[in-house]
Amino acid sequence: MNFHASHALIGGNIQRNVLIEIEDGRITAVVPSTPAGAAMRLRGLVLPGLANVHSHAFHRVLRGHTHAGRGSFWTWRTRMYEVAAALDPDSYYLLARAVYGEMAMAGITAVGEFHYLHHAPDGARYNDPNAMGEALMAAAAEAGIRITLLDTLYLTSSADGRPPEGVQVRFSDGSFDAWAERVEALKPLPRALIGAAAHSVRAVPPADLAALAGRSPLHIHLSEQRAENEQCQAVHGCTPTELVRRHGILGPATTVVHATHLTKADIAALDGTGVCVCPTTERDLADGIGPARALTGLSLGSDSHAVIDLFEEARALEMDQRLATEERGHFTVAELVAAATNHAAIGWPDAGAIEPGRRADLVAVSLDSVRTAGADPAQAMLAATAADITHVVADGRLIVDDSGHTGFDVARALREAATAWKRSAA
Repeated sequence: MNFHASHALIGGNIQRNVLIEIEDGRITAVVPSTPAGAAMRLRGLVLPGLANVHSHAFHRVLRGHTHAGRGSFWTWRTRMYEVAAALDPDSYYLLARAVYGEMAMAGITAVGEFHYLHHAPDGARYNDPNAMGEALMAAAAEAGIRITLLDTLYLTSSADGRPPEGVQVRFSDGSFDAWAERVEALKPLPRALIGAAAHSVRAVPPADLAALAGRSPLHIHLSEQRAENEQCQAVHGCTPTELVRRHGILGPATTVVHATHLTKADIAALDGTGVCVCPTTERDLADGIGPARALTGLSLGSDSHAVIDLFEEARALEMDQRLATEERGHFTVAELVAAATNHAAIGWPDAGAIEPGRRADLVAVSLDSVRTAGADPAQAMLAATAADITHVVADGRLIVDDSGHTGFDVARALREAATAWKRSAA
């Protein structure tokens, strides 16, 4: 199927009446100022597919349940662990399918799933040790988006090496070798990749951090909380950034997530390493505002899914810096779009642009909603929300049509998944 965009972002510029020809899921030609002919018309502004670089699918259950009242990341984590303790492969599939369907409707065509919910609640392995990861890949396939399963190493509960506690036992394989053996047995589905992650410097001892070097893509939570920095300093005598630098896991194949509480030396050490920022989660959990403007290789994630809207994440990247500095204009619109379409951070460098040879990922954004009417199309990224997305094409397949998912009723699926989780938790 070919598509015709009334406006499209091509090479950083807005072009009009663009014919986009597709074959075998790839863009073969992009021709501005051309009639639609038999191509399907996409009205509004057409952008490349968006990349959600950091997701914990099971956190979606907590939306609308944990935002009121006082507390911190650590009090929120107690509620999150209650969800983690209840899910099994069947209920996780139902939940993830619904969450990835919501992502598709938000224009996300690829997700990096930071996956550490590996085993049964008591830590025992399922008959298929990868049942939970396979449920996530099947869920993404059903929702029509690509997935990079960032299978996560989790061995300790604190930087001083205490063993996993409580529900954390289901996160752990017991040793690096046992984790690596299980990951090696993963069989990715089509349009899925297997990557790796270290949960954090709290959860992975230094020797095992070093053993991860060379894996690609490789992700790690880094300096999300001041308490993490303080514990790392007390045990290892350095910041988390310096610890991972010493053990060789920084570089272009690595993405650190959050990077909120950094020293000047940390910022310098991260030059050339990707950084994924998750603004809505970071503000929801009262994490703080990081030095995003000083960092390189930026990407965006919805993390705990308090909101699934990469327009909101991109805007917040700029707005948070305004709050921190009391100045405007830290990022150009082009830089915000680049962060929202950074598929390379999760191993898909052939996506993220509307040009020949790239994956045919297209997102049509209405220019006549109550949010976007009258806006300059070149600044639609700063006006639109996920609710303004009308059509989404992933690898040449139409997965959202007229603001609805083509495969299933996503709102109903989310309700049913929440009900299934509550039954599991009872």
